[in-house]
Amino acid sequence: MQKRNGNGVLKGQFRIYPCEVAGIEVIEAATRHSFPRHTHEQYGIGVIHQGAQKSHSGRGTVEAGPGNVITVNPGEVHDGMPIGDAGRSWRMLYFDPEIVSQAVCDMNEGGRPGCEFAQPVMDNASVAALFQQLFSTMITPCNTSSQLHREELLLALLDGIIDKRQENKVSRPAPFAVRKAQVLIDDQPAAPITLADLARESGLSRFQLLRGFAKATGLTPHAYLMQRRIDAARRLIARGSGLADAAAASGFADQSHMTRLFVRIYGVSPGAYAAAVA
Repeated sequence: MQKRNGNGVLKGQFRIYPCEVAGIEVIEAATRHSFPRHTHEQYGIGVIHQGAQKSHSGRGTVEAGPGNVITVNPGEVHDGMPIGDAGRSWRMLYFDPEIVSQAVCDMNEGGRPGCEFAQPVMDNASVAALFQQLFSTMITPCNTSSQLHREELLLALLDGIIDKRQENKVSRPAPFAVRKAQVLIDDQPAAPITLADLARESGLSRFQLLRGFAKATGLTPHAYLMQRRIDAARRLIARGSGLADAAAASGFADQSHMTRLFVRIYGVSPGAYAAAVA
């Protein structure tokens, strides 16, 4: 069952808070759910409160426990599973890339705006405290002073997370042939694309494409396609589309297929997400 009140929407043990700042999602969770490998379109910053988890990240397998800061980059393939039977709880803020880019551009005094969070897990009490303050301001009704406070806290938090030696580096791009297959999926995520279509576009054999795609992206072509479809569905739902319409427009066979994947990746149903962002 789902319930909505002034503090957000609760689905199971996931709470999605209303947020007055466009481009930011505020989530709190306590769960034993194991997340499959997936990606987000946003930057994510959070803190583990109780329990511990193990996850694959862009830097390999990592573990995080109480008080640890956790981060994820847009497009970074990761998963997450609890360590032990008790599950774990965390708070997360997800930022649209434009928000982080603008902040980093300010920090670099107009220089290169891009950045990559180099540490998927950080044991830093000061950074964790900054996150907790920013999280609290995001679930508090805004006024002039709190908006100023939010902006200050976000810049301070990013300053503590970004490795100054890494901030101007970019991830190694996928090989050109694989990238052509990615672009075909990105441009037509709702289309009934086959492995033969992707191989033809890339100029590789189906086996070469399958092996190269997984090595370059961390996902098989089918998993990548499903991720792009669920990304599209999430955006449509956030803009107010009905669930059935969002499923159809995103290329899913039916609403139930979209719902199953949505819950697997995000831990919350499309209906609960729709209620939270309404």
